[in-house]
Amino acid sequence: MAESAESNAPANARTIREAIDNVLENGSVAALVTIVQSDQLMVGSKLLVLAGARTIGDLGDAPLNRMVAAATAKFLQTHAEASMSPIGDLAPQLNSLASTLLLFERIEGEPHLVVAGAGHVGASLARLAATVGYRVTLIDDRAEFVGRELFNSPREQQINLITASNWAEAVRDSSGSGHGVSIAIVTRGHKQDEDCLRAALAANPDYIGMIGSKRRTNIVLQKLGAEGFAGEQLQKVRAPIGLDIGAISPEEVALAILAEIVAERRGGAGGSLSHWRRE
Repeated sequence: MAESAESNAPANARTIREAIDNVLENGSVAALVTIVQSDQLMVGSKLLVLAGARTIGDLGDAPLNRMVAAATAKFLQTHAEASMSPIGDLAPQLNSLASTLLLFERIEGEPHLVVAGAGHVGASLARLAATVGYRVTLIDDRAEFVGRELFNSPREQQINLITASNWAEAVRDSSGSGHGVSIAIVTRGHKQDEDCLRAALAANPDYIGMIGSKRRTNIVLQKLGAEGFAGEQLQKVRAPIGLDIGAISPEEVALAILAEIVAERRGGAGGSLSHWRRE
């Protein structure tokens, strides 16, 4: 029996690795749960929890597997990359395993930022996002604005540059499933904004923001509402884009935009961390 379990271990690990690769390739999200401390169960046992609470692997206890599958959704909602939890906190009913310690790890591809518009703000945003670890796609219909010679530092070499013959198609094709994707619309005019926003709404990404004054952005949103886009969809659009940090220069505006995108991804409120001192 021990020999059989031993021979199955590599196959099980390989199956989990293959499933993780699929999660990353498909732009979805999952959680890998590992036993890191236990007197009753095998340390290092893993359970991968996929969408719909579907699981691959085994922690060595069927009730524990079911509990972990149910608890994973709550973990993923926290936006945390990892979390350590004793079973006693998660499922008091499993008192025989109360001291067992579980490590929850988020499995998700690197965040992807699609920037529509490679003017001063768009280019600055693409560079800044690449610096902090985002996968970046920068789109413009002017080839001279997305030339590789403009983005040739080692970090900027990772920016995917696209010359768009059609704004909507370029945004749609760059957004994939929409999961893990943020779209920042910073083009030079109403028409381009409208085309990009239509495609962005259809892609249903995690974040959509559009640059412009309140008047300009309201004109675009009202027009799309008249075309039949649901009010709930349009309400999710951050327009004007970014946090209010008093930004003036293109680089500062880019910082304000990226700060809002990070806050949305991480579940942050976007306020001052020291506000409590002044209450």
